Amino acid sequence: MAHVVIIGGGFAGVWSAAGAALARERAGGAADLRITLIAPNEHLVLRPRLYEPEPDLAKVELRRILGPIGVRHLRASVSTIDTGRRTVVADGVEIGYDRLVLAAGSRLVRSRDLPGAERLFDIDTLDGARRLTGFLRDREDFTAVVVGAGFTGLEAATALAVRGRVLLVDRSPVVAHQLGPGPRPEIEAALDELGVERRLGTTVTEVGEGYAVLSDGTKVEADAVVWSVGMRASELTRQISGELDHLGRIPVDRWLRALPEVFAAGDTAAAAFDAEHTVMQACQHATPLGKVAGYNAAADLLGVPPRDFIPGPYVTCLDLGDAGGIFTRGWDRRVMASGADGKDIKVRINQAIHPPVDDAAKILAAADRVRIELPFFPRDEETAG
Repeated sequence: MAHVVIIGGGFAGVWSAAGAALARERAGGAADLRITLIAPNEHLVLRPRLYEPEPDLAKVELRRILGPIGVRHLRASVSTIDTGRRTVVADGVEIGYDRLVLAAGSRLVRSRDLPGAERLFDIDTLDGARRLTGFLRDREDFTAVVVGAGFTGLEAATALAVRGRVLLVDRSPVVAHQLGPGPRPEIEAALDELGVERRLGTTVTEVGEGYAVLSDGTKVEADAVVWSVGMRASELTRQISGELDHLGRIPVDRWLRALPEVFAAGDTAAAAFDAEHTVMQACQHATPLGKVAGYNAAADLLGVPPRDFIPGPYVTCLDLGDAGGIFTRGWDRRVMASGADGKDIKVRINQAIHPPVDDAAKILAAADRVRIELPFFPRDEETAG
């Protein structure tokens, strides 16, 4: 029996499994194809929600998604991929595959040379978010330094500002450098409203007990230093290709194929969004990438026509704590909603990224929705207008 193996239990991995199950369903028989998802944890972690005050709410049991659609979950970590022999090694056990989907995600990269790096907090993983939440729980007078004024750093800083003093630090001379000038006035106004201090053109060079040292030599008070800069794709990409992009991602074609028997999805895939852009390392792209990669991996074995990856319109939605939120459209990130309206959209998006559970028909129907014209919710144009 042919075997599709998927590495990764995040958005891309879970939706790859659902996409493969959909192709199997369309080919007319569960007996024709085995699908195995390999991931060490028992939950899909809704990573975009880890800035929220209760990170344990940002998870879904994998068995409730994979079980109904006939996908096996192997709780293990993959260390080796042998594309020549078409095998992977997971917790010391060798597993063969006919088609492989690499959806192992990305990780936060910290400087190993930073003195006091072991004191850093992050919201990159569920364990990291739990550690930060537990450390600051029931405290109202803390001072937090957030390193990185990008998407994650802004959401962390504005969430923490509800209960404490926050200093936002970034090497760039402007906040939200990667988001461009479009939403910057609204972001800066929100930071001012919340009292978030900024130290731009600098970074943290040392973390100590109750303090941080900045690259300009300033020593600042810091009960917690939250690191949110430096994302890179899983190191497993290096075992697939020697031609990776600047984020460590594998180049793929329009079917998300990296090698004849290997597909890539999510944060490991450098897929074309259009003629000028590649996809972002974000769930809005990881989800359709997974649906297409998994479907095509299975379709390749079952004689089902493949699907092209055709993403929906690019949007950005940013939570700004008690100052509301921002919703933008397009790669120039035109602000379509801000304040309370932006917050409402963000809340609905955070709800919409939860996959259906316990119902095979609903899970497979969701796997079939690859390109969404109005991303995540039906009232986009009403909100924008």
